[in-house]
Amino acid sequence: MNLDEAQKQKVAAWINEGLKLSEIQNRLASEFGIRLTYMEVRLLVDDLKLMPKDPEPAAGPTVLATPGPSPAGARQAPGPAATQPTPTAPAPSQVQVTVDEITRPGALVSGSVTFRNGKRADWYLDQHGRLGLIPEEQGYRPSAADVEEFQTALEDELNRLGL
Repeated sequence: MNLDEAQKQKVAAWINEGLKLSEIQNRLASEFGIRLTYMEVRLLVDDLKLMPKDPEPAAGPTVLATPGPSPAGARQAPGPAATQPTPTAPAPSQVQVTVDEITRPGALVSGSVTFRNGKRADWYLDQHGRLGLIPEEQGYRPSAADVEEFQTALEDELNRLGL
């Protein structure tokens, strides 16, 4: 992606303001009419030799959500067949994102998402930086607000995991 100098300076200013990559992606589309995938934005920021700011660390310990009820003191022994997704820390958002321990074939990273209305979908990021959703319910399409919240939560989780 070739940006002119003014656009490059604007992206650098957004990074300095602490904007997340998904927010930069949205601003590129709204202010410059440039539509990029999340991965293309990551590569653009890297090409410009910019480093996004780390979010402020949360005060206190982080409690991880568990995927379901389990008896007190019960632990699952990890094994080769363990494909449980890694749960995310609870956030004020209603969208819950998990990252698979074993990535879906053909994807760089994959996982699942539960939207505000309780509908679930699997997600994946392919080798071309395209984000895909596979809803459990045939024909389900999340709202634009849910998709935006999902992208933000996904970015946060991938950053937390160092991906």
